[in-house]
Amino acid sequence: MEKSKDRIAIVPGSFDPITLGHVNIARRAAELYDKVYLAVMINADKSYMFSLDERRRIAEAATSDIENLTVISYEGYLYKLAKELSAVALVKGVRNETDRAYELKMAEYNSAHYAEAETVLLECESGLAEISSTVVRDKLERGEDLSEYLPLSAIEEIKKIMAEK
Repeated sequence: MEKSKDRIAIVPGSFDPITLGHVNIARRAAELYDKVYLAVMINADKSYMFSLDERRRIAEAATSDIENLTVISYEGYLYKLAKELSAVALVKGVRNETDRAYELKMAEYNSAHYAEAETVLLECESGLAEISSTVVRDKLERGEDLSEYLPLSAIEEIKKIMAEK
């Protein structure tokens, strides 16, 4: 079956920093939709290790090989971005029941404000469930190896960012 034109999806998140799990979800979304925007966003309830621009740079490095994916940053509500981009899907990864419950609640909210974009939950692939940005930040602060958690390109970009500080 050929994909129809203009099937736009958004893979939103804080991505502080982007992990192998996030990249896996983005790659799978890119197989399902014509155009994918990986949206680096702000969650007011979180504090960040990296700035919005730094998180966008790391995400760009990590996903540069995905042809139909563009990394953007956005400071507003996800449903407003979906409307601006005429997105048909909001793609989120879930690692466990806690993630699923949270994402279903968010899906309800986004659907109430912009029903044209369906929330699609993708189960994380085996071996990626234990990877989280929180674990990565802890390892980064301790100077531990990140190669099992991040793409090499993301690690290199983080090194550049750290050298700039």
